[in-house]
Amino acid sequence: MIDTFHAKRPVYPLFGFFAALLIFAAGLATAKHVEGMWYLLAVWVWFLLFGYWRSCLIIIPCAAVVAGIFAGITYLSSRELGATLAAVSRSAAVCLAVLPGLSLPAVKLTRNLSQIHVPRSVTLGMMIVLSFAPLLGKEIKRIREAMRTRGAGSLLNPKVLYRALLVPFAARLVNISDTLSLSVETRGFRTGKVPYTIYHPVKLTMRDVIFLLGLVAGSAAIIVLCFI
Repeated sequence: MIDTFHAKRPVYPLFGFFAALLIFAAGLATAKHVEGMWYLLAVWVWFLLFGYWRSCLIIIPCAAVVAGIFAGITYLSSRELGATLAAVSRSAAVCLAVLPGLSLPAVKLTRNLSQIHVPRSVTLGMMIVLSFAPLLGKEIKRIREAMRTRGAGSLLNPKVLYRALLVPFAARLVNISDTLSLSVETRGFRTGKVPYTIYHPVKLTMRDVIFLLGLVAGSAAIIVLCFI
């Protein structure tokens, strides 16, 4: 499922990470200003221009649901339109900030971190975490399909939820963790200081520099416009 978000040409991984922090910070700082929403729209268009059209389109319904929930809670608690719009802007900023990470294959991030000599324990842990989430989603889908095939019943029934979903899911987690540990060991991963090579180094291109400079310029401009 998460592969759907991957861009064909994601930006340099470290630039993507910095861009996420920049969008998050600028979006939250300008959430109470109308210009902040225009900034977020401009960021969304910027991602489109750099080939993130798939994740940009998929994130729209997700952002709408998240923004709707937080906007509803904010309006019910404060009864203020300004605070509600600020909640919508903050939710949109968070959703846009996760786009670079969702669009980046885990292996490219791992290679990039290895290139700058980040400790292997960190890079290995991040690769496992990023790869584990899609596996969990696939396993849940398989268990649900098996439940429908057997006619197990509704998940609203506690017995069905426990015996037909949670127990098989826990068993699959144990099997996946065992397989993952063996896979890491057989591929020669070590957490100590041992020499290693990178088969496909991640290269920094002018496209990546333009992407980051555009975001920095836009973020600086919106901060100046809103606070100076």
